[in-house]
Amino acid sequence: MMKKNFITSESVTEGHPDKICDQISDAILDSLIAQDPYSRVAVETLVTTGSVHVAGEVTTRGFVDVQRIVRDVLKDIGYNDPAFGIDFEDAGVWISIHGQSPDIARGVDKEGAGDQGMMYGYACNETLELMPLPIILAHKLTRRLAEVRKSGEVKNIGPDGKSQVTVEYSDGRPLRLEAIVIAQQHKNNISEDELRKEIFERVIKPVCGSMVDSNTKIHINATGSFVIGGPEGDTGVTGRKIIVDTYGGIGRHGGGAFSGKDSSKVDRSGAYMARYVAKNIVAAGLAEKCEVALSYAIGVAEPTSVNVDCFGTYKVPEEKISELVRKYFNLTPRGIIAELDLRKPIYRQTAAYGHFGRSEFSWEKTDKAEILRREAGL
Repeated sequence: MMKKNFITSESVTEGHPDKICDQISDAILDSLIAQDPYSRVAVETLVTTGSVHVAGEVTTRGFVDVQRIVRDVLKDIGYNDPAFGIDFEDAGVWISIHGQSPDIARGVDKEGAGDQGMMYGYACNETLELMPLPIILAHKLTRRLAEVRKSGEVKNIGPDGKSQVTVEYSDGRPLRLEAIVIAQQHKNNISEDELRKEIFERVIKPVCGSMVDSNTKIHINATGSFVIGGPEGDTGVTGRKIIVDTYGGIGRHGGGAFSGKDSSKVDRSGAYMARYVAKNIVAAGLAEKCEVALSYAIGVAEPTSVNVDCFGTYKVPEEKISELVRKYFNLTPRGIIAELDLRKPIYRQTAAYGHFGRSEFSWEKTDKAEILRREAGL
């Protein structure tokens, strides 16, 4: 008998309060790295009605105009109307940034990890991106929501929005879409019926297309109204969408957020490396699914553990796969930064619509797949 189950993932638009914070934190990081690639940055942002609070630790030879960056990010997202509860011209901006703790710096100076913790990377062969289908579709829906808003294709909608996709699986493979949920901020001068029609025709159909069947449940603004949104409707904080940022609840998560952290923080760089390793294993055909777990101790270069789990889908023994990982991937913080070229101002673009499954990022390359395949004897 076929085994059926349902997997749900969500995404949020760039105008969601938590994503505003991620983008501001990463825009500050990018500005500092552009001036000093060895900047050490740990910046957190909080937004609420009409105000932005930025705090953290920075050690750098560069200078950053935090006020300007905050306002530029708000403007780019589309917060240019006081009706949305915050706008780039009039928002209050509070800043509290100081130097990095010397106790942390000491460990990083000797090329060890900038913190302890565990990081997970995941890949599977159910999409071209080697990502789980539910999170890929959820991100495509929220990105499309932003596109139709910014282009004016759908009028009178705001920057805040969310998507949720439930996929029915049969024997571990995607079968059909069980449900699609959209929540989209809007102004009072568009009716709910008109909004639902526009979202279905211009967002859901172009993204999901033939995957929608007569039994797919579709909920668009299920409460009936979503006028109060953004920071006015909900306080936002950096790092509060870690499952949206990764694999949508498929695979595990170590708990560390990414945004606002430079690459010496293994919360970020270690997770990127784990994805790189897992994706190359799947791309090489060594397994249909793969989860790579890394753990580190502060100030220590080599990981304290490396674990590969292929969930029974491996084509060669997992012990052999682990051996190849150790042989062909440098898992020290210095090795990760060099391999993935992480001392570049690339981070703001990661801060919305997911850190994985996007070909523009170095950790998505599959340049090790051929040698892994050959060494595994496939």
